Amino acid sequence: MKIRKAVIPAAGFGTRFLPQTKALPKEMLPIVDKPIIQYVVEEAVASGIRDIIIVTGWHKRAIEDHFDYPFELEMRLKEWGKLEQLEEVRRIADMANFIYIRQKGHYGNGTPVLSAREVIGDEPFVVLWGDEFIHSTPPRTKQCIDVFEKYGDPVISAIQVPKKDVKRYGIADVKKIEQNIYQIFNLIEKPEPEEAPSTLAAHGCYVLTPDIFDDLAKLKPGKGNEIWLTDAIKNLMKRRPVYACEIKDGRYYDTGNKIEYLKTVVEFALQHKELNGDFREYLKGLKL
Repeated sequence: MKIRKAVIPAAGFGTRFLPQTKALPKEMLPIVDKPIIQYVVEEAVASGIRDIIIVTGWHKRAIEDHFDYPFELEMRLKEWGKLEQLEEVRRIADMANFIYIRQKGHYGNGTPVLSAREVIGDEPFVVLWGDEFIHSTPPRTKQCIDVFEKYGDPVISAIQVPKKDVKRYGIADVKKIEQNIYQIFNLIEKPEPEEAPSTLAAHGCYVLTPDIFDDLAKLKPGKGNEIWLTDAIKNLMKRRPVYACEIKDGRYYDTGNKIEYLKTVVEFALQHKELNGDFREYLKGLKL
């Protein structure tokens, strides 16, 4: 069955970015001139997905507004002859069918996925986090979907990380199947380097089958009294294979913490067609 839907959990409080996120969703923090979540949506759309289900909370109205049609803004841009900007704001609203759901239940990254159950139905689907992305060609999501279509079982995107950094990620215990494809036998959250079964961090993009919902519904709160998607996936592994797709030619951007967010902004500014020259010269002139 063709994958048509992606779920993007976006109901968290973004406490690592307070006070900035007191009124502004962390997913709306700008990477130069586009919010983080737009990069995530664009990746999904470039991978063939048309239905974007964003799971939000009461404080995330700005996300809905961003992907809506700004009628007054469009009229002003047309009057001012700013047609390039007009085309861009229309493109944002037109690139997908946006569906919004309010998260209900326990905290944790499994709860927003379960909240989308009625919209997903009995179809396979993708889960993407709203505060991180991988820049790759072909897109990370497309690479994972291709593996799913070949094997018919759930797939998680993966990247190799330095041994010293494994304690920042969920590390997979795996067996290599072919080239960049592995079968996952266990997921260990933030292990110490000496305890890590590999250096393959599996996270970020999940191609899931609808039977994951039964596992999520049965879960009892785990670490931090929260519902975790990884715990449901571990239960799913008892019934069917789960694969890791090591992303080819990918660059991971973890914009959910301050230092990595700032690195991402600088890197994208250096690539921006309007800024790269002046900004590069400015950085060279800093007395660091």
